[in-house]
Amino acid sequence: MDVHDPPPPPRFPRSVFGTGAEPDVRFTLANERTFLAWSRTALALIAGGVALEVLVIGMQPGFRLAASLLLIAAGACLPVVAWFDWMHTERALRLGRPLPHSPLGIGLAIVIAVVGVLVLCAVLVQ
Repeated sequence: MDVHDPPPPPRFPRSVFGTGAEPDVRFTLANERTFLAWSRTALALIAGGVALEVLVIGMQPGFRLAASLLLIAAGACLPVVAWFDWMHTERALRLGRPLPHSPLGIGLAIVIAVVGVLVLCAVLVQ
């Protein structure tokens, strides 16, 4: 950077980018790709919940509605949790610390297992 170049604009969030030193760009981009993958998963959860409720198939309505609402709620919450996960990981990269544990995998596994049980009950209890 030349002395006469203007300073780069501040990056958001400052609580992350104002911390530590710039990590290898490959790690930052990998962290961003992970966040985007969780966002795509959230869209799929919402779409699955809507489809389950809109496509009136031979299922017990109460269980079907519960499964749909759980999928939609999980899809709505997932990007928020993924954002905080991205921030914690990026901050750890910038400070040279070990990467934090992410609760997303186990949380999503539990939601999918519960939805599976609800759908199974909806099919069996017609």
